[in-house]
Amino acid sequence: MAERMELTRPVFFVGFMGAGKTSVARRLARTCGVASVDMDTYIERREGKKVKEIFAEGGEEGFRAIETDVLRELGAKPDPLLISCGGGVVVTPANHDVFREAGFVVYLEVTADEAASRISDTSTRPLFRARCEERLPLYEAVADVRVSTAGKSVPAIAREVQRILEKEGILCPQQR
Repeated sequence: MAERMELTRPVFFVGFMGAGKTSVARRLARTCGVASVDMDTYIERREGKKVKEIFAEGGEEGFRAIETDVLRELGAKPDPLLISCGGGVVVTPANHDVFREAGFVVYLEVTADEAASRISDTSTRPLFRARCEERLPLYEAVADVRVSTAGKSVPAIAREVQRILEKEGILCPQQR
């Protein structure tokens, strides 16, 4: 491991399911000695149930309300985190405000075909392709930076994101 780094503000990873948000955030966290969190996993732990169950009980609206609450909570932590967001986080306009006010957004670009090839079972992902197309302009709207994942390994993408965050002054050597 190289020198320990620290974040000056939260970094939100957005993109389609299968874009590599969680894998890239975890890799970057390990490499730089910073913390990362997967929002869906965090929501499941906080709520004590699977995302699927939350959707079944409260519908998409119920889930999105919890998601926005968690996004605000994670974005406001005193020690900034690398946050891998769920694929649909961009559909809620209030979340765009959280992104703008709290942190820096990395959009990991992936085509619908490539995303589908990375997900073992797209049948569990409702309306996968249609959702991909409708969310595209939303990802672009919230992104501070876009990183193409096409044909790249997780370590290569993580290195590219690290360089961007260092250049932007968001990832810095730890001051100790």
